[in-house]
Amino acid sequence: MGVTAERPVTRRGIDTLLAEAREQLDRLGPLEADAARAAGALLVDIRYAALRERDGTIPGALIVERNELEWRLDPEGSHRAPEATSHGLRVVVICNEGYASSLAAVSLRQLGLHRATDLDGGFQAWRAAGLPVADGDSGTPLPG
Repeated sequence: MGVTAERPVTRRGIDTLLAEAREQLDRLGPLEADAARAAGALLVDIRYAALRERDGTIPGALIVERNELEWRLDPEGSHRAPEATSHGLRVVVICNEGYASSLAAVSLRQLGLHRATDLDGGFQAWRAAGLPVADGDSGTPLPG
């Protein structure tokens, strides 16, 4: 058996990792994300079910929990969502407050989805901006 040399591990805290991720993104505010959606961008909600049930969802957003994101959005993957049509697809990743979505968007860029970005402030910023929100259980629009 051969001996495998260990690779040196670069240690960075999450704040550094997040800052590095965000340097790669043109993050969108809620109104910009809504305009991108109107222009054909795919909004992808990666929040877990309890948050969607509690706070609602963005009408028309694709729901893909974080642990499945890369498999569902890789246009060449065998488990891709029908919406994952090409590497040129504009994808806006949405988490609850805009932290995990930055890391997730960079992961999608590493898959070749070069137009992936995220929503600055996440779902909470979307809702605070008064943009449409549907009930998390039924998809029924909630009163603004």
